[in-house]
Amino acid sequence: MKDIAPKHKKVFEVISEAGAALDQPVYVVGGYVRDYFLQRDKDSNELDIDFVTVGSGIKMAKEVAKRLGSDKLAVFKQFGTAQVKYEGLDLEFVGARKESYRRNSRKPIVEDGTLEDDQLRRDFTINALSWSLNKDSFGDLKDPFGGIQDLKKQLIRTPVDPEQTFDDDPLRMMRAVRFATQLNFEIEENTYKAIEKMASRIDIVSKERIIDELNKIVLAPKPSIGFSYLFRTGLLKEFFPEMHRLHGVKEVRGVRHKDNFWHTLKVLDNVAEMSDNLWLRWAAIMHDIAKPATQRFEEGTGWTFHGHDAIGAKWVKSIFRRLGLPLDERMRYVRKLVRLHLRPIALVSDEVTDSAVRRLLYEAGDDIDDLMTLCRADITSKNERKVRRYQKNFDHVEQKIEEVEEKDRMRQWTNPIRGEEIMEAFDLEPGPVIGDIKDAIKEAILDGEIPNEHDAAYEYMMQIKDQFISEQ
Repeated sequence: MKDIAPKHKKVFEVISEAGAALDQPVYVVGGYVRDYFLQRDKDSNELDIDFVTVGSGIKMAKEVAKRLGSDKLAVFKQFGTAQVKYEGLDLEFVGARKESYRRNSRKPIVEDGTLEDDQLRRDFTINALSWSLNKDSFGDLKDPFGGIQDLKKQLIRTPVDPEQTFDDDPLRMMRAVRFATQLNFEIEENTYKAIEKMASRIDIVSKERIIDELNKIVLAPKPSIGFSYLFRTGLLKEFFPEMHRLHGVKEVRGVRHKDNFWHTLKVLDNVAEMSDNLWLRWAAIMHDIAKPATQRFEEGTGWTFHGHDAIGAKWVKSIFRRLGLPLDERMRYVRKLVRLHLRPIALVSDEVTDSAVRRLLYEAGDDIDDLMTLCRADITSKNERKVRRYQKNFDHVEQKIEEVEEKDRMRQWTNPIRGEEIMEAFDLEPGPVIGDIKDAIKEAILDGEIPNEHDAAYEYMMQIKDQFISEQ
């Protein structure tokens, strides 16, 4: 326990004193110990640190809170756990326990146990490491399953039989993939085979728990590691069959297409190199999701995927709902990028009109930069010359966008004529005609017939009023 942050050491000493006062052995467990040996975030002032005590975790937390002078104590009686917040640290306390699961239940049967029982229930050897905080053995490492060796070998391995581990809590299969992705470790062979064998068992796990692990994979430095594991083990098709169906290559008369699954993973990795935005990464995952449904072979053309952008956008909401992802503005953002992801490449031609650029800016709004990031990430050719050409084309598109935006201010566009102004000008009651007039003004601005200015729009409205008012 050398070189830990002074604040952490102070907290550990206070917890040691609390344990002695209560006659309850206490240990630092799990991620904090693992990350110390990986040299990850060891000096951070904002950390979650887990502690196991042989006795009542709630009683221990109350004693620690009192000794630290913290009034931020949360008790969760139904789980036998408690949390103390102290100067940016979240200190989580639980009594040592052993647990087992009924075959078709998500809820474990929990009993009091020893430290050894508690370590046995840990998901992986690297998470079963603990440090003693007891007076006679302060700082001693408890490593009953060879977790340090697995850290050195960069292996994800279960402490006991992996089939039993995953049968007890199938979410651990997702966690194995998540840790392998975040740490860039490999899943040990027997552990991997157990996931393959038991993948269907994931269906008893709630979608909320699954999506929490999946989002951590999506946010990893190289998400493709995790999705490759999910695909190869069979987990992916259990909860995200649309993505699984992207895999495969068809051939007709010697004409093949790229494998859209591996292409999607490359796009996702490309986005991950450029942005930490979770929802932009989800747009990368979803951008070609409808290609299998739109795949056709056309003589003289080859393989086509006409409309996959529009159909994919329609699928976003139902997929988000099923996976337990939010159905608010984040879903709408992903849906927008999926719908528009082919549009910028159509603007490459020198002959493209300002009107086409204005329409893209109008539809993308403030998300235009993220859309361009996605489009650049979508270039996955292994031909360097082709990649350079595509990137140069997008440079050209971005220059056009910048020029039109500077002139016409379409990024956060609102109609210069308000509905109330139309009703006042023509003595109209609220009704569909108001929207029709506003749409006509919008189209005129997008087409470049009039500038994006109030006076020009008002004058145009007076010129076209007879097309609408006479219909009343």
